[in-house]
Amino acid sequence: MLPSPLAIPPKRADRQQAAGNFLARHGGLILCALFLLAGLATAGDYGITEDEPNQRQIAQANLDYILGRAAGIATLNAVDQYYGAAFELPLLLAEGALGQADYYQIHRLRATLAHLFFIIGGFFCYLLAYRLFNNRLIALFALLFYLLHPRIYGHSFFNTKDPVFLSMFSIALYLLERAFRRNTPAAFILLGVAVGLLTNLRIMGIMLLPAVIAMRGLDWFYAGNSGAGAGGNSTQRKGILLTGGLFFLAAVLTAYALAPYAWTNPAGYWTANLDLTVNHPLAFPQLFRGQWFPADQLPPHYTAAWFAITTPLPLMLLGAVGIGAAGAAALRQPRRIFRNGPLRLAALLLAALLLPPLAAALLGSRQYDDWRHFYFLYAPFCLLAAGGLGWIAAALSRRRPWNGLTAALSHRRPWRRGLYGLTAAGLALALLQLIQIHPLQHLYFNSLVDRATPEKLRQRYTLRFPELAYWAALQQLRETWPGAPPAVGSDYRWEDNLPLSPADRARLLFLGGSARRADYTLTPMAAARPDLSFNNAYRRLYNNTVAALRPLDSARMTAAAIAAYREIYRQATAGEPIIRADYTVYRHGQRLTFVKENCPPTSRDAWFSAQAYPPPRRAAAAAPPHSFGNHRVQLDDLCLAVIQLPNYIRGDVVIAQHNLVKFRPDGLVWEQLYSLNPPGLRERIAAHQAAARPTDGAAPSAFEVFLDQDPAGRYRLLYAKANCAPAEYGPAFLHITPKNRAALPFYQWASGVDNREISLARYGVRSGGECLAVYPLPNYPIAALLTGQTGIWETNLYPPANPDTLRAAYAALANRQPNARANFDLYLQDNQLTYLRETCAAADTAANFFLHITPMDTADLPPERQDAGFANQDFPFARYGGPFDGQCLATVPLPDYPIKTLRTGQYIPNQGELWSAEFTPQP
Repeated sequence: MLPSPLAIPPKRADRQQAAGNFLARHGGLILCALFLLAGLATAGDYGITEDEPNQRQIAQANLDYILGRAAGIATLNAVDQYYGAAFELPLLLAEGALGQADYYQIHRLRATLAHLFFIIGGFFCYLLAYRLFNNRLIALFALLFYLLHPRIYGHSFFNTKDPVFLSMFSIALYLLERAFRRNTPAAFILLGVAVGLLTNLRIMGIMLLPAVIAMRGLDWFYAGNSGAGAGGNSTQRKGILLTGGLFFLAAVLTAYALAPYAWTNPAGYWTANLDLTVNHPLAFPQLFRGQWFPADQLPPHYTAAWFAITTPLPLMLLGAVGIGAAGAAALRQPRRIFRNGPLRLAALLLAALLLPPLAAALLGSRQYDDWRHFYFLYAPFCLLAAGGLGWIAAALSRRRPWNGLTAALSHRRPWRRGLYGLTAAGLALALLQLIQIHPLQHLYFNSLVDRATPEKLRQRYTLRFPELAYWAALQQLRETWPGAPPAVGSDYRWEDNLPLSPADRARLLFLGGSARRADYTLTPMAAARPDLSFNNAYRRLYNNTVAALRPLDSARMTAAAIAAYREIYRQATAGEPIIRADYTVYRHGQRLTFVKENCPPTSRDAWFSAQAYPPPRRAAAAAPPHSFGNHRVQLDDLCLAVIQLPNYIRGDVVIAQHNLVKFRPDGLVWEQLYSLNPPGLRERIAAHQAAARPTDGAAPSAFEVFLDQDPAGRYRLLYAKANCAPAEYGPAFLHITPKNRAALPFYQWASGVDNREISLARYGVRSGGECLAVYPLPNYPIAALLTGQTGIWETNLYPPANPDTLRAAYAALANRQPNARANFDLYLQDNQLTYLRETCAAADTAANFFLHITPMDTADLPPERQDAGFANQDFPFARYGGPFDGQCLATVPLPDYPIKTLRTGQYIPNQGELWSAEFTPQP
């Protein structure tokens, strides 16, 4: 029997073709798997942010509410009640299912699942790109664009809000394209569920709801004009109405079901959620390009600028090309954007990228921490950037962009390889930078910003989440420290932000921030001391965000550090002290030096602080504003401490000395308010107190409130109260009435008033028992202000009238005789009553004015005034006018009904009229 013939192996070309087909078909999955493996290997390198414990608390409160335990959501503060738990709840359930109890393991689990969801979002971006361009290579580039943004990549491990919303947005965009392509009820129900999930994660997700409804409406319109028979049109339209209704119902029910706090009052919940998005109470100032901005007065280009300086430049270039190409195609064929197809989807991507930041700028939405609240914009940007890459390929092949994109990419030409090679090189550079700054990718800047001088980064931009740098530094310390465990202290809430394993904790001895003998102390670099040594061991690109300081006494310092301190002492004492207290304080530029001669080594340890005003970062609820501080150093019989303030601190600081534990009331030795650039806050308030009477708040517990202008000419409110208890330094209300209600967000047009709740402690300082605060006002013209503390005090203020406007009104009265004369000349013109006094002092307008308007028909009056027979208005002169060139003029608008008589004058409450005049308007 002959042996069976041996199997002939396939040709190498066949094997290569099979492998190529496999890679082409499954390249997206393979790439995602590789990134997932890298993420699993490095998830433990990222620390815990101060937001993470709060996010877990939100999930637990929602779970308790669902299960009927305790108070549930009522235990959360007024802000956290509106944060969706659609992602946090599964994380919490995963902890319980896996039996995780150690916080180190819990953090690893959370970081892994969050990063996994980020990669899933990237895969859906890949699928959508393939549907758009029908080319797997372009789709792979879109996936790489998505995954290789250094900032977003870093956030994907420790931020369970913004990257999660980005991923869900990417999934929703894919399901949107799928639903309109398949046009089945099931596809639109799935899309509705995705939009409901997106809305739960962040209220901005609701923007897809009207977008889908509008697109279904266009389909319904074109179905009636498609040329089909009447029966076909009717059936097609019914199907469109059915799928649109199912989508809407699925979206609303999903959003409602996932928000337990909305179950009892859905309308109130969503209204409050929308208001929270625009007027977020955590409106702490933001450092942007070297200048501090209030969170509600950011430049209109704030989001776009952050996007531009934190996105790799090759991606910015391709994105710009894609945006231009999509826009040009839409302008060239505008009718096609209304019909279901790729061009309409491209127009939707453009709108999703450009409209949200534009709306935020127009509404004055409060933002903080770079552009992380708009990370979801990056999904449409990646797709448009991929389209830009394809557009260049199509243009080089002389084919019409978008229409002939697939055909153009099918040609094998050298330029095509060069184009893709350049793109791959740009992505490789982004990957290299991502690896270099690991695990601090969230601090990435591109070459549009000077990265060679890290000090400039701290002085020009907010560098968020410093606790992550602490964690990275401790990892390096753990690996490099020889011998016995080092003692580590910190001036930050370090215990909550260090997810160390039990074995790692055994290698580090942790002490509190008040420890007198620490080998290293973690502190922000803004408080860096000249004996900094740990940065040499911590070789990272962004190690400037963390400092590990040498011990507190000279016996354990290097000779170079001792010499540096002695030179600082020499420079300081060459000038005059700014404060004489237990320690004498000298100022040399931005450096504050605390000196005590004949200081015995056995004296109690001391902590020195300079609290910047306004606070550069959000203060904790029970702590004063962010402080730059330092322990003392012992040099023989000399004790001194150094605080190096950043260059951006230009205003007031509260300089203080504390014993042992900083910020404890019983540990305060002394504190004084000092202005780096007079006149400061204290001098400004003193000038107002000397120049004018206080505002109308007469209650003993009232603050004095003054309207002031900063050096840039912007108005602000100054609050001051002597002998102020900590409980009085709490929340206050502020009602701002603009001259034009169009300046307000649309949901405040009905009331015409911008109602705000502000924390005086967040916007001020408390020094020597005196409470001071300054609140920046919006830029739009303001007619009136009402501020106070509910049930305690309130006062009205009115921005002064523009002198040029008053001069113009005065010129219009030339050659006219007044309608009446008294202490003021009274002119009636254009349904306005004008008060004029040629020689005017402050005392002439100090008392309030009254105006009685008697109509021809009392039916024109409000019901409550019809018995009296006249309308009454009491007002301060400043509400409608002010002084100019030694004169005073005010113009009060009158009602539009016919007037019989006018009676006006001034009065003092409980004393009577000072003067009055009555006259009849001329017919």
